Amino acid sequence: QVQLVESGGGLVQAGGSLRLSCAASGRTFSRYALGWFRQAPGKEREFVATISRNGGSTYYADSVKGRFTISRDNAKNTVYLQIDSLKPEDTAVYYCATSPVAISTMRAYDYWGQGTQVTVSS
Repeated sequence: QVQLVESGGGLVQAGGSLRLSCAASGRTFSRYALGWFRQAPGKEREFVATISRNGGSTYYADSVKGRFTISRDNAKNTVYLQIDSLKPEDTAVYYCATSPVAISTMRAYDYWGQGTQVTVSS
């Protein structure tokens, strides 16, 4: 069992930045990859970014490359998502999740957090 708790969301103006955090407890943190997904109102949940167990590999959705940065601190059992140059279309609930491998396929992820809301005003 893994428990994931996201934080750091909020209301921000377009062009601004946010840093989302996801704190994990339960299984050994370094034994799983982590991913961030988001779900906008009326849309399906989509992949945003993922990071490998040791943080050596990261992958991003094309829509966020160059603006989003995923990182992890295995000593703190926490994964981060730095979001820069926010756009109104980034408005969504952001979720973190665990997976055996760093992959964009949602069905590979087994444990999910409750999500944190990011709202970007124009």
